[in-house]
Amino acid sequence: MLKEIIHLILYSAENAFIQVTVFVGAVLLIFGYVDFMLSGRLVKKIEQSKKQQPIIGSLLGLTPGCGGAIFVMPLFPKGTVSFGTVVATLIATMGDSAFVLMTVMPKQYILVSIISFVVAIITGYVVDRLSIGDRLLEKYHAERKSKEELKSAHAAHDHRILETESGTDHADWEHIGHAEGDEIDLILHHGIKGHQPLDTLGYQATHGTYLVYWIIIAIGLVLGIMDLFQVDLNALAIPNLGTIFGVVGTTLSILMMVFSSKFIQDDTHEEAELKLASLKETIVHNAQETAFVGTWVFFAYLAYELFVLLLGSGSYAAGEATIMTFLTQTGLASVIIGALVGIIPGCGPQIIFVTLYTRGLVPFAALLANAISQDGDALFPLIAIDKRSAVWATVLNTIPALLVGLLAYWIEMSFF
Repeated sequence: MLKEIIHLILYSAENAFIQVTVFVGAVLLIFGYVDFMLSGRLVKKIEQSKKQQPIIGSLLGLTPGCGGAIFVMPLFPKGTVSFGTVVATLIATMGDSAFVLMTVMPKQYILVSIISFVVAIITGYVVDRLSIGDRLLEKYHAERKSKEELKSAHAAHDHRILETESGTDHADWEHIGHAEGDEIDLILHHGIKGHQPLDTLGYQATHGTYLVYWIIIAIGLVLGIMDLFQVDLNALAIPNLGTIFGVVGTTLSILMMVFSSKFIQDDTHEEAELKLASLKETIVHNAQETAFVGTWVFFAYLAYELFVLLLGSGSYAAGEATIMTFLTQTGLASVIIGALVGIIPGCGPQIIFVTLYTRGLVPFAALLANAISQDGDALFPLIAIDKRSAVWATVLNTIPALLVGLLAYWIEMSFF
């Protein structure tokens, strides 16, 4: 039994890195550069286009990762965008789990994205027809601090991180969605977990080794492409090359994630701003994000493999047969579970759920419900700024997630 467990650990590490992590890294670099070039412009565009805000918000949410959606959250408390835009953005986003689905099942990713985009726009405009956003803004503004309190609190904070990473004095810092020294600045840059302090071991480790990690990802990508073409990596000139490289890559991913201090939440508003201000920070944080996704995929793979083994009392084949029987009886419940898992803020649980879908453990309808319901890391800034708005956004996301998920399940069962 112990020998079988060790085999499954090595097997999961190899598959997670060679089949998923390396492709996630490549895609993250591409989208990271696109975000670096365009996200700031899209946020400015959404501020200027009142009638099209839910559509632009949905586009920002649709971009893989959480960066685009994160930028929209501070705009609602400032009164720049409508609450329907916030809801549309959160419905459209899949967070970091998008990278997993995109690299493993691109057709399903496109289908989920199209459906989520349409549902996001419709829901956004419906919410804007209601008065929920107006009431939330009234309560938020009634509880705001005075300008004198804000100025005093802002002067007491350390601004070295922004100045060091961007090369810009904090007074000249061009924030996304808010201004230097306002209440949102105090919350997002000083009141909650943001960028790692410069003098910590984690900062030194991640910023000193990110190029090594990208080299490992680049080599792994070559092996991953060979694996796609059915080349047996463990039968090449170097014995067990796939297993060795997979274990090394997964181990480095775990270490990078630990040193980054990212376990449930991967991205913060402050880090998203730094990525737009510095190409180096984009590359560094994309390495951290790749490690974050790769680590969660590894744990999802390992949990699945161990669960199958234990379910079959040591027989992997018996465990698989039991799971298939279970799935045919509980498909509808999995749709509800998918929507409820999506309520959990952060990308970690969502990556696990999407990974389970790629392993055939949940139906497409459950994946769709989870994709619509989940907010990735984008909900964290709204929770920090105004918890009341965050709760309402979660409720308004979950309702269409359940409706669309159940409709998709009925279609699956009736016509496929």
